[in-house]
Amino acid sequence: MGRWDLVVGVSGYTVRPPEARKKPRVCAFTTADVPKILALEPDLAVGFSDLQADIARDLIKAGVNVVIFNQRSVDEVLAVVRATGALVGAAAEAEALAARLAAGVEAARRESASLPKRPKVYFEEWDGPLISGIRWVEELVEAAGGEPVFPELRGKGLAKDRIVDPAEVVRRAPDLVVASWCGKKANLAAIKKRPGWDGIPAVKNGLVREIKSTYILQPGPAALTEGLAQLKALVLEASAAS
Repeated sequence: MGRWDLVVGVSGYTVRPPEARKKPRVCAFTTADVPKILALEPDLAVGFSDLQADIARDLIKAGVNVVIFNQRSVDEVLAVVRATGALVGAAAEAEALAARLAAGVEAARRESASLPKRPKVYFEEWDGPLISGIRWVEELVEAAGGEPVFPELRGKGLAKDRIVDPAEVVRRAPDLVVASWCGKKANLAAIKKRPGWDGIPAVKNGLVREIKSTYILQPGPAALTEGLAQLKALVLEASAAS
């Protein structure tokens, strides 16, 4: 939005844009250094997820203005972009950004319509227990040309409600497995060695891949650009293989 000058502190998980690493890191995802945040004298603290409720409470008690978003879909991500712009006096810039992001998703959807086959995709958000993809991820899988194998779980906002049985993944026979374990590197070799998984088309065809969580599990511009681009490439490869 062109207002990087307003940012005084970031989460330790913030890696985009590269300049973000130069800002003071004052919190993780579910914990925060409140005194360090207060020392920055912020006019506003912006967060994401119900998991940050305790951080929000502590900052509110300390007198900080706090906005916590809980976006779960692509449309909600776009709404958060617009709302954030309005909060910082960059409504026009935010609207332009949201329009570009929406256009990129729609372009991917149009391009994927010509795929000879829409491969079945299992997106794994966590490995112990297995957790399938959250709604915006599954929507991006569809935009890229894939068919999520657990469509009935996409609307479940809480991770505990998207736990899946490894045997059920085998039964649904995905053509592509995409692992993106939140905050840690995916162990693709271990995935392939799970009992019975050697019969899954994705495993047999060497289509067990990783997208770093930074690019797909943070519901903002990164997911709708770089994350979507990586999904498109993987789905295209899986479509050709199947």
